[in-house]
Amino acid sequence: MKIFIGADHNGFDLKKKVTEYIRKQGIDVEDEGDEQRDSDDDFPVFAQRVVNAMQSTQDNDPRGILICGSGQGMVMAANRFKGIRAGLGFSVEAATSIRKDEDSNVLALPAEILMDDSSWKQIVDAWLSTPFAGAPRYKRRNKQLDDLIAY
Repeated sequence: MKIFIGADHNGFDLKKKVTEYIRKQGIDVEDEGDEQRDSDDDFPVFAQRVVNAMQSTQDNDPRGILICGSGQGMVMAANRFKGIRAGLGFSVEAATSIRKDEDSNVLALPAEILMDDSSWKQIVDAWLSTPFAGAPRYKRRNKQLDDLIAY
C-alpha cells in the first residue's frame, strides 16, 4: 500500500501530523502538497494531484488522504474521477464503513473538526486496517459508480 496525501491551507498542519504518523507505521507516503501554507490555495488542486498520482502509480493498492476544513470539498473533488471512492472520515464508524462497504480508496479528513490527535489517529487507523468486505452487492454498487457517465 502506498498513500498519497494532499491538503489545502486549512488541512496543512494536520497533513504534516498524519504523514509523520503513517510513515512511523512503515507505510510509504507521498506528499502531493501543498508544500507550504498558502491561504489563497484551492482544495481541488490537491485533490487532483493526489488522484492523478494514485492513478499513475504501479502500486497495487494506492490510496489517498485529502484534508481540508470540512473534508467535504475534497470528497466532492476526488469523486469526480473514475475509480475513486472518496469518503468523509468524521468518525471511526464512518471510516470503517466506507472501507468495508464501499472499498473507499480516498479518505477525506475534516481538519476543523479533528482537533485532537487521538480522534484523527483512530479514524486513520480504522480506515487503514479495515478490509473491503467484498460482498457481491458492494462490488455491484462500486461497478455502478464506475459506470456512471461523467460530464
